Parts: sequence; C-alpha cells; structure tokens
Amino acid sequence: MIDLRSDTVTRPTPEMREAMASAEVGDDVYSEDPTINRLEKDAAEVFGKEAAIFVPTGTMGNQIAIRLHTQHGLEVICEARSHVLDWEMAMMAAFSGCLARTVAAERGILTWDHIKPAIGSKIYYRAQTGLICLENSHNMAGGTVTPLPVLEEIWAGAREAGLPVHLDGARVFNAAVALGISVAKLTSGFDTVMFCLSKGLGAPVGSMLVGSKKAIEQARIHRKALGGGMRQAGILAAAGLIALHEMPKRLKDDHANARLLAEAVAAQPDAAEIDMGSVQTNIVIFRLRNAVDAVAFTAALKQKGVLVSVIGPHGIRFVTHYDVDREDCTRAAAIVSEQLLAL
Repeated sequence: MIDLRSDTVTRPTPEMREAMASAEVGDDVYSEDPTINRLEKDAAEVFGKEAAIFVPTGTMGNQIAIRLHTQHGLEVICEARSHVLDWEMAMMAAFSGCLARTVAAERGILTWDHIKPAIGSKIYYRAQTGLICLENSHNMAGGTVTPLPVLEEIWAGAREAGLPVHLDGARVFNAAVALGISVAKLTSGFDTVMFCLSKGLGAPVGSMLVGSKKAIEQARIHRKALGGGMRQAGILAAAGLIALHEMPKRLKDDHANARLLAEAVAAQPDAAEIDMGSVQTNIVIFRLRNAVDAVAFTAALKQKGVLVSVIGPHGIRFVTHYDVDREDCTRAAAIVSEQLLAL
C-alpha cells in the first residue's frame, strides 16, 4: 500500500532504531535522562530559545502552552480551521477554561488585520483576549505557509496589545524549508513554539515545546498534571535527535512529491477542484466535483493500493513523507488520475 493518509504513519529509520536500542537513559521525572536532556538543549538552540521540554504529543504541547499564557475565562484567537480548535478534544476549554475566538482567513493565513478586530474590548463585562495562536504550516488549509513579514506584523501588533503569541508549529520545518529560512528566524517573535518530531521528521513519538526558561519550568508542572511525566524516555529522545538534526534536510523531496500529486489532480478539472497555490509543502487537499462521495472515492483508491484521507463529504487529503518515495508517488498519481477519469 502507498500510504498518503498522513506523515504520522512514518516508521523509524534504521538509524533511529539503532540509536534507540543503544540510548543512554535515566529517570526523566528526576531530570536524569541524559538523552532527553540533550534533545531539549539542542531543540532550544535550534529555535534560538532559552529552554525546551519533550512531550508525548503535539496536542499536549499546544495545550500546555495555552495554559501557560492564559487563565480561566479568557479567549484565544485562532484560525477557524486550526488544529487547536478542531482536533484537540476541546482541551482549550477543559484544561485552561478558555474560549476559542475563531477568525476565518483565506488559505488559513491570519494577518494582523484579521486579528486586531477580534481582540476583546477593554470593558469589564466582555471576555478578554488572553492569547493569539497561529499554525504554520496550516494543516487543514492544505499545508499553506505564513510568510515572515506577515508574522512580523503580528508580533509587533501583539506586543503593542500586550498579548502573548503561541505557534502550533507541528510542521514548522516544512514551512521553513518552503520559505528558505531557518526555523529560528521564522519563529523568533513567538513566546512559545510547539513542533512535532513525529510527522515529517519521522520520529516514532514526540513533540517539543520551546520558550523562555520560566515558561518551560511551568510547563513541566502542567506536563506532569496531564500524565506526561515519563521515565526512561531517552529511548524516544534518541530517535528525536536524529529527527531534529537530519530529517529536515530531505523535506524538499516531500514537497516536490506533493506537487506531483497535485498536478495529477489539477489535470482532471471536470472531476476535481484544487487550489494549486495552496500546495506549498507536503499536503494536498482537493474537492471532488458533482457531489461525488469522498468515502466511496477513498475506498476505490484503497482497492488499487493507495490510502488517502477523507476530510468532509467531498474532500480528500494527501500527505507525503519519507516512507513514500518518488516512484511511489508517481504510481499513486497515475492511480488517482485513473480514478478521477472514471467519475
């Protein structure tokens, strides 16, 4: 099977498996796991932040960050299709007692012009804004990337408004590669950043939250409260180190493969609608025309050896990753084209 459902399906590389088998470990709750300590140090340095913490999932990292920056009864401004809203089990409300103030933006790219009107007025009987949360790249907008100048305007506006800014950077390395800049530069104005080791970077488990030393000290308390106090987690961190330092170098291949698949879809305009301008990283989202059922279309592709995701009654998503190479994607593109022609 050619699995294009998500970049979370990747299996550890041989180098990761070897590193995991020989990892030096200790009890991380006591801060005694040397491999975890190294991963956290290296992650902070890569992002130009003071400190970092390893967490089991990106959702936990995001929700810890929201808790750090807010208190009960505040609002969190986020894009209307953002992961923190749609895919994190209402934990913004359950764990932090906050309400999402959603703002719809073309291709998922929030600007300061979108955000400024959504900030709560400074009157006592109106819920106040506690945090601005961005997503880069934006998953459900098709892997779109927010450019640095847009972010710089948001950072400046947020500082003036006295608001912290968090980045759900699950795929921020994809965004940085697409823009041709470092993740440190792309995230320099955020108070906290979460990024995933287990998506395009290929580690089997784990994400990182980076920020100030004070923020990460508090994050350890929230991680423990959520059940994230791990013991000999250096086995996981060993794979994370390879993901952090080696795997970003090959993300451009995933982007090229996504473009190949998108072009195959675009070549069938009577059967599918796709915004080629949104195909900027490793995600391809398109809509089947003529009310064609996405579940049935996906089932037909599965019968021919291609796994993809359904995202709505007529929506389909492909995600490329290192476990599907150029040959796989070329074959998948031919199968998708054939299936679209048959509609």
